[in-house]
Amino acid sequence: MTDSGFRLKGSVVTTVLLEIQTFSLDGIVFHLKEKIDQVPHFFNQAPIIVDISKMKRGVTVGEFEALIQSVSALGLGVIGWRCDPDNLPVWSASVTIPLLPASKTRPINIAPTVKEESSPDVVVKTVVEERLVPQSTKVITKPIRSGQQVYAEGDLIVLAQVSAGAEVLADGNIHVYGALRGRALAGVKGDVEARIFCKSMEAELVSIAGNFMLSDALQNIVWKDSAQVLLVDDSLEIVPL
Repeated sequence: MTDSGFRLKGSVVTTVLLEIQTFSLDGIVFHLKEKIDQVPHFFNQAPIIVDISKMKRGVTVGEFEALIQSVSALGLGVIGWRCDPDNLPVWSASVTIPLLPASKTRPINIAPTVKEESSPDVVVKTVVEERLVPQSTKVITKPIRSGQQVYAEGDLIVLAQVSAGAEVLADGNIHVYGALRGRALAGVKGDVEARIFCKSMEAELVSIAGNFMLSDALQNIVWKDSAQVLLVDDSLEIVPL
């Protein structure tokens, strides 16, 4: 399943949650596209849930259908929608997209959340579905080539390089005993204590519990040197080793 630009196996399912607070189709599309452009591979073909439960006014069926078409045109797959169960629109039974129950999953930010005073239209989050599974450590001894995705339910240890265009993901920590040139996402189920360690920091993207940093920022901190990535007060820190 390539739901967020990378392959997820086992117990982790990453979904984009589109929370609409004020309905402005142009504004919603603009800010959604802005976030997609930040990390296009992260959003590529991602399943998305449209949540209108926090809207300050009702939405018409025409507005809703136009929104679904616009979101789909951005390369996202709408798998359902949510609404305040005590305030269902009269047209709710007529749409073909399934109405989903309230989420029991934990939302995590994949980027700084849009503040209402600057963009009240939309908040984009990822939702990670959590299930109780045994934690384990996965060890990879061969280089991870471009286009490959590797996921570990516990810690992930890579004894070689991670090439540009490759992705490594782990519920726990990620250790790369070589050059990290692709994307590394640790704590994908929301573990804020997770860390990323690498022998040579050359990453396209690093992420801890959904908080990410791109290569442009990394090059100004630590580049082509050993480093660790950790989360401190909801902000990523890159520390030389």
